[in-house]
Amino acid sequence: MGTQETVEVQKVSFSDELVAFIEQWKDKRGNLIMILHRVQQEFTFLPWDAMRQVSEMINTPLAKIFGVATFYHYFKLEKPGKHKLAVCMGTACYLKGAGDLITEFGNLLDIKVNETTEDGLFTLESVRCVGCCGLAPVVMVGDEVYGKLGTDGLPAVLAEYRGEKGE
Repeated sequence: MGTQETVEVQKVSFSDELVAFIEQWKDKRGNLIMILHRVQQEFTFLPWDAMRQVSEMINTPLAKIFGVATFYHYFKLEKPGKHKLAVCMGTACYLKGAGDLITEFGNLLDIKVNETTEDGLFTLESVRCVGCCGLAPVVMVGDEVYGKLGTDGLPAVLAEYRGEKGE
């Protein structure tokens, strides 16, 4: 006899603004991506219950919504950390050691790319060129740019954001 896995569905509530946005877009061509962007803006990711609600509201199969959400790299199906560590892997950054930065962040935080720390504080991402090639290698934490970083500078970057949480 096989085991049955239980999937926990987090119940979410849409803001009035999100409901109005979905109503405004529900009958427009190309609406799904716009709606999913707005849902992710509200929740920082696409919770299962939110995708189910969108499916019902715009009369689109959940399988199609999931297909779009998993096809585009921008959409996240898991809640990201409070701070996104985006290591630029564009040509200049790559040549100046961005791969070492990813490895060291992974060692310091005990996570891999596209994972979140257990405390929910950091998510590590590898991203394409962020347009700061003169500062290579570059790490972005939210909208903050850290350039000309070596692996020895990463603990100080992490300490800045840990301090926000009072750790």
